Parts: sequence; C-alpha cells; structure tokens
Amino acid sequence: MKYYIIAGEASGDLHASNLMRELKALDPHALFRCWGGDLMQKEGAVLVRHFRDLAFMGFLEVVSHLPRIIGNLKFCEKDILWYHPDVLILVDYPGFNLRIAGFAASKGIRVFYYISPQLWAWKSSRVKTIRRSVEHMFVILPFEQEFYRKHGVDADFPGHPLLDAIHERMKLKNRVSFLAENKLPDKPLIALLPGSRKMEIKSMLSVMLEVIPSFPDHQFVIAAAPSLPSGFYLSLIGNARVGLVSGQTYDLLSNSVAALVTSGTATLETALMNVPQIVCYKGNPLSFEIAKRIVKVDFISLVNLIAGRLVVKELIQKDFNTGRLVFELNGLLQPEGRKEILDGYRQVKEMLGGGGASARAALKMTQYLSDKSVK
Repeated sequence: MKYYIIAGEASGDLHASNLMRELKALDPHALFRCWGGDLMQKEGAVLVRHFRDLAFMGFLEVVSHLPRIIGNLKFCEKDILWYHPDVLILVDYPGFNLRIAGFAASKGIRVFYYISPQLWAWKSSRVKTIRRSVEHMFVILPFEQEFYRKHGVDADFPGHPLLDAIHERMKLKNRVSFLAENKLPDKPLIALLPGSRKMEIKSMLSVMLEVIPSFPDHQFVIAAAPSLPSGFYLSLIGNARVGLVSGQTYDLLSNSVAALVTSGTATLETALMNVPQIVCYKGNPLSFEIAKRIVKVDFISLVNLIAGRLVVKELIQKDFNTGRLVFELNGLLQPEGRKEILDGYRQVKEMLGGGGASARAALKMTQYLSDKSVK
C-alpha cells in the first residue's frame, strides 16, 4: 500500500511515526510519503515538508502568512495527485488538512483522519466537511466517538497514543545521570515547557522565567523543541538562572517535582508522567478575543477536558502573570496540592484506557483498506 500522511505539528509527527511503525508490521510493503517531521522520516517516509515550516498560530498570524499557506496547499494537492496513494491519512492540523481532505475525496482518493480536530470545541459546522470527505475517523479522546456518531460520521476510538509514546520512551535517565549529563545543580527540578512554535515560546517563556527568583532552592530547566536551534532559546534566556535541554522532555519530566506547561498536548504528557503542573496560555489579544467568542468548552487543557472538571490550574491571558504563577506554584509544591492533582491524574488515565492505541488504529486501517466494500 502507498500511504500519504500529513502532520503539521511535533505531536502529530510523534503519533504518526508510531502509527507508521505499526502499519509496517501489518503491511511489509508499505510505502510512505509525508508532511511531518524527523520521527516520521526515521520510520522511512519520504519527507516532503517539515512541520516547522507549516506552524502558524492565531487568527492574525494565519492571515499574515496566507500567501505561503495557499502556496503549500496548492503544492500538496499536486504532490498527492502525482503520488496517487491508496489512502491519505490526515493527523489533526485542521486548517490545512480539512481543505486537503475535500480535495482528495473529490479525486476519488480514500481519506482517513487520525486524531480529530477539536471540532467539538469550535466550528462544529466543519463536521459536514468531514462527513462529506473523510471515510473513517480515528479519535483519541473518549467523548469524541459519540460526538461524531451524533453527526453521522463513522468513528473508531482505539485509545490515546500518548500512552504508547510514553511507554516507548520509559527507559529514562535517573536523577543522578540526568543532572550530571546536563551539568545541572543538585536541586529539585521544575520543568518549563513553553511550547514548540517560535511565536508561542517568545510569548510564554519570558513570563515563566520571571518566577525563578522566587524559588532559590529549585532548579528550573527548559524543555527545548528539538526542531529549534539552541541559539533561539539563549537569546530569550539572557542572564536567567535556568537550564536548557533538548530532546529530553520525558527525562526532564520524570525527574521534576512540578512543571509550567503551555496549553497543548504537553499538558497531557505531563499528567501521564505524574508531574503536578500549571497550564499556561497567552496569545495575541485580538486573536484570543475572537477565539473566546467561538470556543465552546470550559477548559483549555486536555487534562481538564478529559476529566470534565478542574484537575490542573489554568492561567490564561491576563491571569498568566508572575504573581499568579508564583502563588500557584507554591501551592503545587505542597503535599496537599500534589496529592489532589495526582488523584485527578489517576481518573484521566482510567478514562483513556490502556496501551496499544497505535496498533489498534493501524489494524483498523488495514482492515478497512483490505475490504474496499467497507465505507
């Protein structure tokens, strides 16, 4: 089978690479062409575009890069027609992928969607596009399956692939090795996860760094995105007393007592590794005001959305400031605060089910592909 896969972010690259590995186990003759990242390329895909060249956040930012986005769409359409895959697998990244889904379906190419866009949070009208263009949805949050079925869309829930990703990477360095390798002082670690895109990192990291003087007995360490050069981070850090590691996020989290995390997939990763956290978000004010009038959910973090209640504190826009961060982080470091969050994490893990999500998704896909009568 010939597979064409599009993932526009670091998390999509991770989950798509695990899916590819499982597809290869079931389909030894599998060929992959993709838009994604280094992990997908390592699994043997021909990499057409890297996700670092695709990521734009916020309404205004998207508008300012519109010519480039349109150019990417046109190029992708031509590339898909040239490759003529047996199936197009789209991984989240809705602004781009939903347009490509409609194009591919109009050309008679089968379309699977792995990791649903958060249509249940906003733009639920886009379900019509999915119902028209996508043959099968493979969702990773338990409530998404019912959402799609209510809208007449076939959806499978194989589980959340983060459980697999974390299991794969659980050969972690112990505290002594981690500190020694990264030349860090022997103090309790607090992880800073400011995101993976340049724009959001610039916005988030400056505020995160301001809390450091209030915690002299702790060592703060930034989890750098591997796709970005260290010089980019060093230009933002200045003289701040902070460490920097790249490609070691799970090692950092496994040895941390707490974390400040930019809203996104990293919030769930942090929860699955049992690290108490504060979820942070600050975007362009106008973009945020527009989004606030469209989004239909009570929380921004996946942890709270899955639990259906406030498990981790969310500091958004004006609330994301030095004073609030210091106050909430102090509470997080107390035994009572830690216990309350860990109890909530246990509930979230139960709702996500066990491991093996990537293998179950791959099996379902190959079954649907082998039976061309199944739609």
